[in-house]
Amino acid sequence: QVRLVESGGGLVQPGGSLSLSCVVSTSIFSLYVMSWYRQAPGKQREFVSTITSAGNTNYASSVKGRFTISRDNAKNTVYLRMNSLKSEDTAVYYCNAQNTPYSYWGQGIQVTVSS
Repeated sequence: QVRLVESGGGLVQPGGSLSLSCVVSTSIFSLYVMSWYRQAPGKQREFVSTITSAGNTNYASSVKGRFTISRDNAKNTVYLRMNSLKSEDTAVYYCNAQNTPYSYWGQGIQVTVSS
């Protein structure tokens, strides 16, 4: 069973930065497309960013230029660096690992942007 464990969330002031990590328990991490999603209170889960096994990245328009996704295949870890955080970035952030037809989710981690 593939397990994903997120870390790095917390409370940050508007304009601040935060980094999330997601460690994946698998021997074939490099084959997975890794993504971050988020879900704000009362809203549906939404796509944030993705990075392919080749290192190609994509971002939601709402975070482009502020967030950076990266991966370290030697550590089975995907990262999300979040800069210039806004109150509307407040959400539970989820890590996703996909190797079609399989898709796995982490338990989620809270990010709160507030003064």
